[in-house]
Amino acid sequence: MTNKKTTGMTLLAGTATAAVARMDSAAVDKALETLKTYDWGADREALMPIDQAIIATHGDAARKTLEKSLVDALTSGISRSAQDYVCRKLRVVGTARSVEALASLLPDEETSHIARYALERIPGEKAVKAMRDALPKVSSKLKSGIIGSLGVRRDKKSIPVISKFLGDPDIRVANAAAKSLGLIGTSSAARKLSKFATEASANMKIPVADACLVCAERMLADGKKSQAVALYKRLNGDDQPSHVKAAAMKGILTAAIKK
Repeated sequence: MTNKKTTGMTLLAGTATAAVARMDSAAVDKALETLKTYDWGADREALMPIDQAIIATHGDAARKTLEKSLVDALTSGISRSAQDYVCRKLRVVGTARSVEALASLLPDEETSHIARYALERIPGEKAVKAMRDALPKVSSKLKSGIIGSLGVRRDKKSIPVISKFLGDPDIRVANAAAKSLGLIGTSSAARKLSKFATEASANMKIPVADACLVCAERMLADGKKSQAVALYKRLNGDDQPSHVKAAAMKGILTAAIKK
């Protein structure tokens, strides 16, 4: 019975996939046309053919055409709501070909967050470089988000750029820089954080210590046991807050039993 049920479900899923693959391309064209006038409160169902096309073109050369159509829509002056939708789709299907269009949205406060949301997922150097290059061009309000995205990408090339913001007068930017370096979690990031810790202002002491803990955890997870332990030991000093010392000791013990 179970096997029959499983087989039936598999056949049903296969039929559904085949139906999506055979869909009328005219429906996708119509949905792309709808994007030109789409705005908040509009019928979301009208865009479903695009969602279905994303599924149908997985691993297919046709996805390049779909990506290009979405990029063309993004640069055609569509509404903020439509831009949000397209960026979410490019997060899934986007490649280096989408980067330039997404990067153009980074300096705008209304679209920066959704553009970097897509860029975080697009593989390759071009996407992270676009975010690095945007940092001098955006406001402090937007810098923290972009710095955070570079941390999510664990981009080693961004370490020198990010570390310059550790002493930024905007505490949000400085905090973002510390967190980002912690997420990148390399020995180079650890050195930048440790060096800054010796000169950090009072309101940055704990954020930097917390970032160092994350950095040590990342290094330990990546198999860099000796570097992680060295950082944990520095965080176990009497000059550290109790929660940092406790976490550091736990990290040292974890490293001791880790193969």
